[in-house]
Amino acid sequence: MKKSRIVVIGAGAVGSTTAYTLLLRNRMDELVLIDANEKKAIGDALDMNHGMPFLGGTKVWAGTYEDCKGADIIIITAGVAQRPGEERIQLLKRNVAIFDQIIDEVLKYNDDGILLIASNPVDVMSYFSLRKSRWPVNRVIGSGTLLDSARFRYLIGEELNIDPRSVHAPIIGEHGDSELPVWSLSNVAGTELGLNDEQKERIFTGTRDAAYQIIEAKGATYYAIALALDRICTAILQDEGAVLNVSTLLDNYLGVSDVYIGVPCVVDRSGIRNVLELTLSDEETALFQKSANKLKGLIESIRDEMA
Repeated sequence: MKKSRIVVIGAGAVGSTTAYTLLLRNRMDELVLIDANEKKAIGDALDMNHGMPFLGGTKVWAGTYEDCKGADIIIITAGVAQRPGEERIQLLKRNVAIFDQIIDEVLKYNDDGILLIASNPVDVMSYFSLRKSRWPVNRVIGSGTLLDSARFRYLIGEELNIDPRSVHAPIIGEHGDSELPVWSLSNVAGTELGLNDEQKERIFTGTRDAAYQIIEAKGATYYAIALALDRICTAILQDEGAVLNVSTLLDNYLGVSDVYIGVPCVVDRSGIRNVLELTLSDEETALFQKSANKLKGLIESIRDEMA
């Protein structure tokens, strides 16, 4: 049988933590780390290999783009780091140039895997990756608002003293400042949350600003996004058909088209099998369209670089 392989491009805080999370959870047979700083990738691979007596038989190595050949999933976490106080959208032009080179190299060796994009601003980087690769849209996935939704569910669970796994509450839109909470569909086992406006505002503000708080405290976020990426990989490799709030290209979704943005999607071995359209309130629909228009503006600002 063909061995499953995941390639992680970018061995910074997010990439190395994601690789380690995938290794601990035994998600694949082969794990490859690629980074412009080859010594860092070698060091990470060596460090992980020293733990093999405690883990099992996963093969881990620092590789080259040639190792993308036959990979089931190629996770791109590479890019310049988000600075304290810097909005995700400010990373855009710096990261597009990096992605241009990365995707050119990937395409030399792989044309049938799944691209999983995590670098910020993730929605625009995912759109760029689709246009650059010209792969089917189902095989180019952004991490979207999966992490934001997890933060949202956690904070609701804290407020209600309920396990966040029992909280059903999506964040959709941009992975960034224009994201929106779907309070109208949020529930615990189908029951209303029973939160007042003050509680809702505090919870959403904590969700939206979580990354800024963490970056201010320790310089970067990486544990929770690594778990989110692991969740997406698991849904793909195990052909789960799981519903996850990831970023994909929309076509007349609540009046929104031609933009990557976070919405509930069914994820399985094919990538994104289909997109689930939510029934939102008028206010939520307007906020969603506003978020999409913000992302469209960013895409338009670098349209020439995407050609």
